[in-house]
Amino acid sequence: MMRIHELGHLVLYVRDLERSRRFYRDVLGWNEIRGEVPLPVPAAAFSSGRTHHELLLIEVGPAAAPMPPGHRVGLYHFGLKVGDNDDDLREVVRHLTEHGVQIQGASDHTITHSLYIADPDGHEIELYVDVMATEEWLADPSVVFAPIRPLRL
Repeated sequence: MMRIHELGHLVLYVRDLERSRRFYRDVLGWNEIRGEVPLPVPAAAFSSGRTHHELLLIEVGPAAAPMPPGHRVGLYHFGLKVGDNDDDLREVVRHLTEHGVQIQGASDHTITHSLYIADPDGHEIELYVDVMATEEWLADPSVVFAPIRPLRL
């Protein structure tokens, strides 16, 4: 039987590669992977060092259709772990504010504390810290579906 070991990477289409590159590299602090081989399309890759690349951005140009608002089929958001505790998350709030990034939401999910932002093309990103030990939620997986509460940092 096939088994997924982990989520390997995410590929996003973006309108303006340089604008998105700056956001993911300079604002979110993701390490960009660079090489000498020319790519067949304008693209940029990023990695935390866990694997060869975790994010690939592919430029589709300014005429690309925007993401429709509201409920739709497709990507809702993706999550990025940004630290180990609420102090780390408070530092993320400070950093985002300094860079003019609007925080769109903040949630206490029982197992994580999360902030929500959007990249320049409107892809929603969850920035989170784990607040429950793995052993705890493995012992009671129902906590993954606990009611969402407002986050108070």
